[in-house]
Amino acid sequence: MTSAASPHLTGGLDTLVIRGRVDADHAELTPRGELVHGCADILARTLADLPTTVTRVDLDMAGVHFMDTAGLQFLDVLADHGRQRALTVTATNWNGQPRRILELAGLDTTDPLTGLDTTGPAPAPPAVRTVSAVALERAECLHVLQEEVEQLRQAIASRPVIDQARGILMATHGCASDEAWHILRETSQLSNTKLRDVAAAVTASAEADGPAPSAELRTALQRAVARRRRV
Repeated sequence: MTSAASPHLTGGLDTLVIRGRVDADHAELTPRGELVHGCADILARTLADLPTTVTRVDLDMAGVHFMDTAGLQFLDVLADHGRQRALTVTATNWNGQPRRILELAGLDTTDPLTGLDTTGPAPAPPAVRTVSAVALERAECLHVLQEEVEQLRQAIASRPVIDQARGILMATHGCASDEAWHILRETSQLSNTKLRDVAAAVTASAEADGPAPSAELRTALQRAVARRRRV
């Protein structure tokens, strides 16, 4: 007999939703959305609501499209649940950016819980804490990971204004989409200005009574357009 798991929980506006089903002693959970701040608490509440008869919990991660370092806490909660309840737990079907995060963290992308004893007690902490070379390397990898996540967030946030600026340049200069992209990039390089700031200036100048780009930016934009016409 198949029964429904607990109602889905969200940590914000469609940030993460966990749905699932319980079939006898087996629970199948399907997270959807992003593994960001608060995701570990959502998982903990979902796991706590599962029937006590469950002996295996499988998570299908195919619906997770973004993950930052909070995703590692998400996995810790899942592993701890397995140890405390003596359950078998898995998290499989990772794709896209979350899979890349697992690679950077040095985890198995098939199932990052592979190799962990999630059915026994948590390993005892060492009597004396020491900073090992492995710990230092892991800390450095985490720092690189956090920087990459921040760059990805900035790229996602910048995309709409960049697309608008490309459309304005296409209409103004009669160029193709790829040419408009190159014009924005060259303007950014010539003026030593961030690409998203160039795009924002172009977009703002197209609005009624919008401010004109700075003299430096206008010069760089003119040079970039001239270069593309000569290509």
